[in-house]
Amino acid sequence: MKTLKILIAIFALSAITKMGHGQTIADPKQLAKDNAARRVNNNEGSAIDNGLGKAESAIKGLFKKKKKVADTSKTVTAAPVAAPATQQQTGGSITAYNNYDFVPGDKIVFSDDMLDDQNGEFAAHWHLGAGQAVVNTIAGTKALLLTDGNYAHVSPLIKSASFLSDQFTIEFDTYSNGGYPPKLYFYNTNAEAIAASNDLAGITINHTDAQWASKSDGAELTGNFPPAIASDNFLNKWHHIAIAYKKGQLKVYVDQYRVLVVPSSGITPHAIDIEGIGDANTPIVIANFKIANGGGMNMLGKKFTDAKIITHGINFDIDKATIRPESMGTLNMIVGVLKDNPDLKFEVDGHTDNTGSPAHNLTLSHQRADAVKNQLIAMGMDGSRLTTKGLGDTKPLAENLTPEGKANNRRVEFVKQ
Repeated sequence: MKTLKILIAIFALSAITKMGHGQTIADPKQLAKDNAARRVNNNEGSAIDNGLGKAESAIKGLFKKKKKVADTSKTVTAAPVAAPATQQQTGGSITAYNNYDFVPGDKIVFSDDMLDDQNGEFAAHWHLGAGQAVVNTIAGTKALLLTDGNYAHVSPLIKSASFLSDQFTIEFDTYSNGGYPPKLYFYNTNAEAIAASNDLAGITINHTDAQWASKSDGAELTGNFPPAIASDNFLNKWHHIAIAYKKGQLKVYVDQYRVLVVPSSGITPHAIDIEGIGDANTPIVIANFKIANGGGMNMLGKKFTDAKIITHGINFDIDKATIRPESMGTLNMIVGVLKDNPDLKFEVDGHTDNTGSPAHNLTLSHQRADAVKNQLIAMGMDGSRLTTKGLGDTKPLAENLTPEGKANNRRVEFVKQ
């Protein structure tokens, strides 16, 4: 310890002799006597104090075990995050979603998991309208971070400026770090008229509630979160957000809960963007963003006569056959169809995009079909009414050239037998 103190003193004296107006302080004892006066008359005292503090910290650092420091030249500083999770671990357990009724649209027009983007760069499939944003990995998940701007805003990079139909769904994940909440804005006009639009309306996802506000009619609606996901239970976690629009009505889901219903929004949206106050330490974080037109497959209570049901709402962990919790809305819908049609039998067909080898995709698709069958059995369905088949990437619905095309090809079909 004596050695440490001596080194601190030597290092501090060396630093002090280089401060001030090129002068050397010859007598360290005199420095202590004059220190109070210097604090009043000028800033030299604080400079010396800082020098002493830095000197002490530097010397103490010599006695600490060296740690490997990651290259942060292409990353941004983000808020402290929870223990690392995999890219797909969001939204809680599948059993928590037993009553989930969100069913996504049947044609995906935008899909981005940002896995192909590099940390420290802007997301390739987004448009930056204001502020600053960057891709970074938060708690194991690639995400787009709004790091600067009041307001910063980003929008999906879609060829058509008017990309929403009269019925659509939006899904994304967000990580709550205590910073400014994400705001999702809808526009009656196209994306090019955002700044001048008088029809601004949007949804804000806070850590205690979801809010709807409409500029055109002054409406303000709030849906409070249940205690399980409110306040501290919301912070430092990933959450799955789902929004369904149909004939002016909006429904907002956070994780397994439907938290807000807007019976009549008064708008017919054509485009969206994400806005908020960006901050490097507590950025707005969004990931796994998907927009689908159509949706709300209302088959319950009806005699099923179609040849098959094509679903994009049964999702899996990346390159695995583990069903994600938010898939329960679609699975609950299938259970309802089977219950309403006791004689109905389905072949469960798994389909993948063309990522990976054909042999691998064939095996994976069959494993996923089996996983869906097993989950339906666990939900009370008779296994004799279900068979499975994996078709890999052999029957694409779209070209595997874009994220949206690949997302449309990743699907589970229920073929009537």
